[in-house]
Amino acid sequence: MANKTKYREIMGYIKERIQTGNYAVGSFLPSENELCQQFNTTRTTVRRALEELLREGFIQKEHGRGSKVLERSKSLGLLTVKGFSGAIDYDVNTVISVPPNITSWPTMRSFALSDTEEASDCVYFQRIRNINGKPVVVEDNWYAASVLEPIDAADFVEGSFFKTLSQKHLIEIMGAEQELRAITATAELAKKLQVAVNSPILHITVRFRTSLPELNLYGALYCTTTEYPIRNSYSV
Repeated sequence: MANKTKYREIMGYIKERIQTGNYAVGSFLPSENELCQQFNTTRTTVRRALEELLREGFIQKEHGRGSKVLERSKSLGLLTVKGFSGAIDYDVNTVISVPPNITSWPTMRSFALSDTEEASDCVYFQRIRNINGKPVVVEDNWYAASVLEPIDAADFVEGSFFKTLSQKHLIEIMGAEQELRAITATAELAKKLQVAVNSPILHITVRFRTSLPELNLYGALYCTTTEYPIRNSYSV
């Protein structure tokens, strides 16, 4: 029982330091020997903690070098528009077009709400993603207001809701479901994306599961992909 408690203690300590940026993305964790000494425990217990962090996508093992801190969003394997995750070739900008506010749930075509969500209002916000000054994605987001209060848009870390949850609330994305559809641009979408009405649009709906019980994050992304293709990464 003591070892089970100890490995969770080690795991929690490392995870929080990754979430808050004390262990930066790309850096290496202290060695197994150093962690054994720091927590006065066995190598087996330390390795169990590291294996759990590996399984959850916080680190990767590099032979001869140790455990390297990963950027969590890149381990989710979701489709989005190329360029928003670690882009270096484009001038990327995110505008919060509708700040977080409490409202009623919209009709969810792709996912059924839980009983907790049904009984609660939702927090809604919208962002527009721009590349080189041109709008490429309109993104709507919702979650249950009874589980997490609205977060001030000014407090978003680098415009990222994922980073805000991780670094300021210690909440992690644990997995997701998504659906893709081809649609045509409505007059409202056409105006926001600066395209012609009825232009082809990629519609991605997604539900993220988090480490906080009952907190799911819902998203609806409307993308123009003529110039910027989609890839397996996500940064919300």
